[in-house]
Amino acid sequence: MLHLPQKPLQVAAALPQHTPRREDQAGPWHSEAVCRRDEAGLFFAPSKEPTAARLSREEAAKRVCARCPVMVECREHALVQPEPYGVWGGLTAAERRVVLARRRRREVELRKAATSAASSGRIAAAG
Repeated sequence: MLHLPQKPLQVAAALPQHTPRREDQAGPWHSEAVCRRDEAGLFFAPSKEPTAARLSREEAAKRVCARCPVMVECREHALVQPEPYGVWGGLTAAERRVVLARRRRREVELRKAATSAASSGRIAAAG
């Protein structure tokens, strides 16, 4: 029986032309991604996957991410896009939603603080 090699995850094909570049390398970050050598099924859930199997698969994917030299770039890509599915940069889709919500709250708090500081400055200048 003939066994064909498994096709590696083709991250580059799914990324837009404006993919951020690593400052210390000439190529795009995803060319260095460890997941390019692993099965795509590890990073994306099959339909109707049981919870225990999903958790086990996600942990295995996170272990791959943990040894990846471009994990931070991958994570930022997934947060900026935002990628709705799969494990990217060591985070699941649910974990990325939490990070994004925290970032939005932090931005709102910073805007409020800046507005408050500007108002205080105007009051002090008028007095």
